[in-house]
Amino acid sequence: MEIPILKDIVVILGLSIFIILLFQKLKVPSLLGFLLAGIIAGPYAFNLISSQHEVELLSEIGIIFLLFVIGIELSLKGLASIKNTILIGGGMQVGGTILFTALLGYLTGLPVNTAVFLGFLFSLSSTAIVLKLFQEKGEVSSPHGRIAVAILIFQDIVVVPMMLLTPLLAGQSDNIWETLGILLIKIIGVCIVIYLLAIYVVPRVFKMVVKTKNRELFILTTIVFCFSVAWLTSSVGLSLALGAFFAGLIISESDYSHQATANVLPFREIFISFFFISVGSLLNLSFFFHHIFWILLLVIGVILLKMLILAITVLTLKYPARTVLMTVFSIFQVGEFSLLLSTVGLDNGLLPENVYQYFLAISIITMALTPFLMNYSSQISYYLVKIPIPAAVRKRLNNVHRTQQLKEAPLEDLKDHLVIIGYGINGENISKAAKSAQIPYVVVDLEPEAFKKAKEAKEPIVFGDATNPEILKHLHVQEARVVVIAISDATATKKIINGVRNFTQIAHIIVRTRYVREIEENIRLGADEVIPEEFETSIEIFSRVLRKYLIPHDEIQEFINHVRSSDYEMLTTIKKGPHTPSYQHLHIPNKEIVTLSVQQGANSVVEKTIQDSGIGKNYGVTILAIKRDTNYLTDISQDTVIKQGDLLYLFGAPSNINSLNRILSL
Repeated sequence: MEIPILKDIVVILGLSIFIILLFQKLKVPSLLGFLLAGIIAGPYAFNLISSQHEVELLSEIGIIFLLFVIGIELSLKGLASIKNTILIGGGMQVGGTILFTALLGYLTGLPVNTAVFLGFLFSLSSTAIVLKLFQEKGEVSSPHGRIAVAILIFQDIVVVPMMLLTPLLAGQSDNIWETLGILLIKIIGVCIVIYLLAIYVVPRVFKMVVKTKNRELFILTTIVFCFSVAWLTSSVGLSLALGAFFAGLIISESDYSHQATANVLPFREIFISFFFISVGSLLNLSFFFHHIFWILLLVIGVILLKMLILAITVLTLKYPARTVLMTVFSIFQVGEFSLLLSTVGLDNGLLPENVYQYFLAISIITMALTPFLMNYSSQISYYLVKIPIPAAVRKRLNNVHRTQQLKEAPLEDLKDHLVIIGYGINGENISKAAKSAQIPYVVVDLEPEAFKKAKEAKEPIVFGDATNPEILKHLHVQEARVVVIAISDATATKKIINGVRNFTQIAHIIVRTRYVREIEENIRLGADEVIPEEFETSIEIFSRVLRKYLIPHDEIQEFINHVRSSDYEMLTTIKKGPHTPSYQHLHIPNKEIVTLSVQQGANSVVEKTIQDSGIGKNYGVTILAIKRDTNYLTDISQDTVIKQGDLLYLFGAPSNINSLNRILSL
């Protein structure tokens, strides 16, 4: 029996494999590979898909999984911690884009509802592409990374009401207020049901499932719950995607959210690929090539419009020019949720076919441009900041708020001090250590939340961008003894090193970086020490392992110094010969160090001295220490008395220790 869709699955996924393999070499996101596979396999190219409807059904399942995972990741507690950036930044970006797009669309002759709907589409950016690139570059926690993530979170949330409003924009209701009222009642009803499930049903069910320790049952329960809530919302006239989003939010507040995400992700990746393939198959290549000039013109217009609104938004949030530029080069594209929303608009008659084809082409091109612009965003931003512009404009771009903060932190008396760049976890810990050691120090950061936290802790902090020479001058970096750079932005780190060295050749620069590959370049620019996160954790773990093998402290320190002095070569390369120092005595043959508890009071050793108990004479075991209640007895002599409940630290042969254990357990 032939199953037509099986052939289509093999063809389109097989084609995707080859395209994505090529894209990986070019460092292009796999999402674009699926779009290209859909274009090639679609009816406007080689027409390799015979079961288009079935493929679209698979893509719907992908959307359910996508919204479910988004709901899990958008923990309500996590959203509350960055609510200001999300609401202000996201609201301005989305609202501004919708307003300007709707106005331009109306002026070009489009119906008002279509123009507003296009504003919906162009206001959304690609969470999948941007977050993946940020993670690869290690910039998620950078200032521009945090702003971009906050705006993307707002976009991911606002897409749900956009889906609900789309049928209303299409005029499918004679009485819009009545429809809105019914819709609101439905949402409230569904929310009540979901709340009851979240409080009384889901925790109990998942608790019972977890107790079984059956992985398959956990996966099955997670998927059934996701699809059940999606079906519930669909049955009352709302979207499947909205139900999946609600289901994800419920799971996000439970103790099982991380495992649920891990279980669902493989399903999401498979099924969401069908969504992008089905979207790509809708692109009319004949239309694309016949209208290539207008498409490229519109691409430029959309990018410039989104960048302008983003720039205004980030400037309003009081960030410096460089952060503004880095942000606009990150989320200028049209996103995957726009593609999802466009299919809803197409079904409701909001998008004429020619407008839809323009939109598809713009979306695919802007997505394709994203990796390239993001990879070079730092260099482009650096040169744009250096462009000669009127002094008044530059002053505004450099942020009036920053200037005010500089005045609040007079640093004229600082000499021979420590400069800490970045008030993240590392910067905060360094400042605590400096305060404890009574070392004069000053902190600088351009992240408003970090600045606010430091001000509340009464830290000597300056709000500013340390890549700016004026900020470094204000910090008296030319008179500093040590400069610690503890930020996540690799490109900014290099600029700061270079800037510090332009002021002073004496200050000792210590850099925290994520990757070992960045050591050489940072040292070449003038850093004295570079500490990579990825290996320092490994060193700490292994040093503790060595201590458990009773390696002398000075030898452990020699080992650590050797690894660091060789720029972590031991951890990055494999040599034929043994590394020095060599520890051939890590294991003493036929000897162990163990702990045994004196459990009973009726055995032959309780309330006796070590000498009278015969532990050394009869069992050949040495007592190294004794833990009694919360105290440790380390000065052990033959007259030390053993008591019930003691924990004995013993050294001896395994067989002798086992024999003694039988006595202690009596």
